[in-house]
Amino acid sequence: MNICVYGASSNRIDPSYIAAGEELGALIAQGGHRLVFGGGANGMMGAAARGAHAHGGEILGISPSFFNVDGILYDNCTEFIYTETMRQRKALLEEKSDGFVMSAGGIGTYEEFFEILTLKQLGKHNKPIAILNTNGYYDPMIQMLQKGVDGEFMQASCLDLYKVCQTPKEVMAYLLGYAEEAKDIHKLKNI
Repeated sequence: MNICVYGASSNRIDPSYIAAGEELGALIAQGGHRLVFGGGANGMMGAAARGAHAHGGEILGISPSFFNVDGILYDNCTEFIYTETMRQRKALLEEKSDGFVMSAGGIGTYEEFFEILTLKQLGKHNKPIAILNTNGYYDPMIQMLQKGVDGEFMQASCLDLYKVCQTPKEVMAYLLGYAEEAKDIHKLKNI
């Protein structure tokens, strides 16, 4: 399975997040899966890559060429694809992956998650999406999504398009146990 991990590029985050990212990368590699990620050497991206690399895992990095400066990109990828734009990067991350994990991150991570979630809601893919909710990081976002349902801005079934997981082991169990089900997009949108 090709598993895409979205996450922060910052090294200033609490070490507990880094540890969760490294554990996730290790579990991906130990299961014989390939890590697909945005190519960053730091933060959650680098943590997942280091975890996978330490266990001999395959790693596909995808990044715009303008990030190819000292210390920004992870050096030990099995394969690296350079793009011209961030949009091309996201399209390739989607195309090359069989499942998605949102680890702790900022604006870019939110944007990647909501795009892949929207595409699933629209029936453009039916791949598993997991949120790695380390230290309850995404609790406010989860509450916001529930508020959207409560206010009838979106259908409650939209909350079933992803799984909130507290640990990397939970993430892997969800991804590997995911059973594709046909989704009726008319039940997922207020149309």
